[in-house]
Amino acid sequence: MDCTVSNVLFSPLKVGELDLPHRIVMAPLTRNRADQSGYATDPMVNYYSQRATAALIISESTPVSPQGVGYPFTPWIYSEEHAAAWGRVTRSVHAGGGRMFAQLQHCGRISHPTLQLLGEPPVAPSAIRPGGQAVTYLGMQDFQTPRALETDEVPSIVAQFVRGARMAFLAGFDGVEVHGANGYIIDQFLRDGSNQRTDEYGGSIRNRMRLLNDILDAVSEVWPVGRIGVRLTPENSYNSMSDSDPQGHFEYIVGQLSGRGLAYIHVLEGDMLSTARKVNYQALRARFKGTYLANNGYTFERASAAVREGTVDLVAFGVPFLANPDLVRRFREALPLNEADRNTFYSGGETGYTDYPFV
Repeated sequence: MDCTVSNVLFSPLKVGELDLPHRIVMAPLTRNRADQSGYATDPMVNYYSQRATAALIISESTPVSPQGVGYPFTPWIYSEEHAAAWGRVTRSVHAGGGRMFAQLQHCGRISHPTLQLLGEPPVAPSAIRPGGQAVTYLGMQDFQTPRALETDEVPSIVAQFVRGARMAFLAGFDGVEVHGANGYIIDQFLRDGSNQRTDEYGGSIRNRMRLLNDILDAVSEVWPVGRIGVRLTPENSYNSMSDSDPQGHFEYIVGQLSGRGLAYIHVLEGDMLSTARKVNYQALRARFKGTYLANNGYTFERASAAVREGTVDLVAFGVPFLANPDLVRRFREALPLNEADRNTFYSGGETGYTDYPFV
């Protein structure tokens, strides 16, 4: 392992308006440790502050509205009370010298009527039922066919993201990441396997990108554009997602994003459910003139090589950060890593959450 301080992973980088001390980012990791009302909890304060040595922490997905909730015990960010609860987290991260972005999420069809305030069906670009089951407070339940949004309802989704962005500002985050990935509502609009609309939000890739563009335009009125990132998953099949031409469509998307001056794009390379890769990610990276943050299966050695070769600028680590609160030190000093307990990823209170040992 090339663990010397001269390793390029430990070199500083200016990302948008932020000066990062190195290139090792903590990926967003849903852990389901909020309370049932969506408030950040004491264990969450401890969990994130333990990992403040990351160059940047990207929070777990934070629903921007009651309609956007898709899982139990996720921390919400659509009220001033939620912002106050998150503020305890951001202050603890800042006290440890860290920086933290809020990942703004709307689950769209990856929800369930039991998670909606009035028991209504979840919304989506098209009334296409995803395969699989939803995680609910009543256990696993089959996904339901979502209700297709009317054209005049789509701006309400934009407004929900703006509300979340404002609450993230009140909470003291350093920026926001717009979650356009993993089969949630923006991704559902972007990919033609889930978007079969015939209005101005469907059909061509330009139309399918309209919701993302509208959200970014609006969120940029809350946050400086240099404090906004976007997450994309061009070929991830998670949540029944597919696209007829991921290479061509996402080259267009990334090219359009390139001119915005974003802090970064955050790309999950490949498929979480398969080792196969259909997309040439270097072609995507070449289309984006800003900071490129890569994610999915990177080891220290692979990340070091990628940054050294200039194919990525930053690397987000998920499970390694989950199990190693002092991951940056362990990488720097070539120390062994803790093994993650997958049985406690989404439950268990403090067990498997804040009790992983430091060196």
